[in-house]
Formats: sequence, structure tokens, C-alpha cells
Amino acid sequence: MSKLAESIPPGVLAGALRFVFGLPAPLRRFVAGPPVTVDGQRLHPEAQLLLRLQRLSGEDWRTTTPAANRVALNRTNALVCGPVIGGVAVRSLSLDGVGARFYEPTGLAAGSPLLVFYHGGGWVSGDLDSHDNLCRFLAVEGGVRVLSADYRLAPEHPFPAAADDARTAFEYAVAHAEELRVDPRRIALGGDSAGGNLAAVTALHAGDVKPVFLLLFYPAVDASVRRRSRELFGRGFFLTDEKMDWFLDHYAPSRDTHTDPRLSVLLAEDLSGLPPTYLATAGFDPLRDEGEAFAEKLARQGVPVVLRRHEGLFHGFANILGVGGVFREAVAEAVGSLRTGLALANARQDVPDTA
Repeated sequence: MSKLAESIPPGVLAGALRFVFGLPAPLRRFVAGPPVTVDGQRLHPEAQLLLRLQRLSGEDWRTTTPAANRVALNRTNALVCGPVIGGVAVRSLSLDGVGARFYEPTGLAAGSPLLVFYHGGGWVSGDLDSHDNLCRFLAVEGGVRVLSADYRLAPEHPFPAAADDARTAFEYAVAHAEELRVDPRRIALGGDSAGGNLAAVTALHAGDVKPVFLLLFYPAVDASVRRRSRELFGRGFFLTDEKMDWFLDHYAPSRDTHTDPRLSVLLAEDLSGLPPTYLATAGFDPLRDEGEAFAEKLARQGVPVVLRRHEGLFHGFANILGVGGVFREAVAEAVGSLRTGLALANARQDVPDTA
């Protein structure tokens, strides 16, 4: 993060961002620069403008030390997540030693569905605060209670600590469903990036009670190979090739672990037991191709899956709720799929077994 960016309060920078995004379209295009087209996709003007402003301000999610990376991610998210979303009560919980935050939309009746959510951040950064507004949005717009898990981070706690904590959070939700005022038969898992990885891994290794839906934003699912999207979008689009190596070196420094399905869930031989899934990728994301390969494997093995590529967006769009409209629209579309998936799960449970 540049000294200039560090010297300006986040609230001032966030206000400046909103001001620029409120300018007439010709001025926004002028600031953003010439259109960017890669792999037959055009970067959305709002995405291009945000990346341009990021470069001009010197604000970046850098990889110097884990501590600095965590501060930078939280600061970056504070600039783009928007005003705190109301209409939801929030409280802290401890899930058998795993920290968590619980979101209950105002007036939501007991027995609602639950979304257990795992934040992104490369298994090194991110926390309950970095994804607070996203969880609020998912709760209010999805009509669900949300349990956000604060799993342990690397390098202090390397693989498989995060995966172990993710499973603990899900098992806690199942065991304490009545206390949480949720239906244990309608628990979904979700997450973005590294959190999407943890959601899929948890679903794969769930015990007798399994999640009924997966909500995945640009998940990391295969640490074993480099795909074409990493070569195409490894520089200049927020998540970089350098950052991906840095995160993996901290979370799973031994290459022997890179084919472990608890990390590279795409490599699991049998994915047929996973629940219906909505998987969103970003066109300008190094993780795009592995996420789409995961969706294709799910479909081949009979799992109902909706794959949605947002061609003009970049990695991290789920947290960008406060500027522009295209980012928020992408998250709203995912929430619509979550609502539908949970409603269908409820309908299936209401059908009597005639066997």
C-alpha cells in the first residue's frame, strides 16, 4: 500500500470513489481509459474504472507480510463494501472453539434456512469484519440466517487447519440448529475464493447430515496445475499470479498436499454426493478456469449445478457492494439462486416417501 493511500482515511477514499462513480458516463469512461478486451471478453466499464482508481490511489492488496496483507485487505474492502446494511441483528458466537458471527434478519421466523459462510482471503487474510457487509446482504436479501465462520489463518495455522475449522462450524450448526432457530434440514454452505474452497471441501466430507445447497463465488478448487486463465489474467486484475503463489506457499507449503482433496477438491474422485450448486466465476479472474472445470465435473457426475460467468468482472466482486451497480447485481443474482435452491430443498422434504 502506498504512503499516499495510507495517509488518507478510508472514509475519505470511499467517498471519493462514490463521487467518481457518480460522474456522467463520458467522464467515467475518460478516467477508466480505453476499453480492455482479453480472451474475447470486454472488461465492464465499472470494473475497469475501479481498477484504474485503485492504481491511481496506490491502494492495493499487497503481499509483503501476512499481517500487512490482512490490514490491506480489510482497508480495501472498507473502501468498496458500502454503508453498513441494516435490518439484521448481529452477535458473536463460539463454535466449539471457532469464532463466528451470527446474522438474523429482522422479523425472520424461527425455523428458517441457514447459510454457513466462509470468507475469502487466500487462507491468510480476511476475517469476520472484511466480509461483514456481504454477510448482511446475504442474510437480508436471501431471507436466511447466516453464520460466518472465523477459521484459523495461515501461516500460523497451515493446511488443513482452515478445512478442519470449516467442518467444525458446519457440524456445530447442525448440532445447535434449534438454539440458532434454523431448520437443520435446510443448511447451505457458501463462500468466496478460499472460502468457496472451504465450503466445497466441507460439503464433500460432511457426515450423515449434509448441506442442501452450495453457493460458491469464484472458488479455488485445484492447487495442482496452472490453467489458461491464470496466464491470461495473472497481472492487473486485483488477484495476481504472484499473490496466488504467495497465499499457497503460506497455507500449503508442502507440494505433497496440493493434490489432497481437502485442498484441491476438484481432484476428488467422487463428487456425486455434493448438493445442488450455484457457482459464479469472473471473466477476468485467474481462478476462472478451475472454477468452471469444477462446475463441469459436478454436472458430469449428476449434481445439479448452475455455472454463471460474469464476463466483465474480476476476482473479489462479491465484496464490492458500495460502488457501481454491476457488482451488486451479480451478488443479487447469486442470492436469487440461493433462495430458489433452498425453496426446492424444502419442497423435496415435504414430498412423502412412497417407497
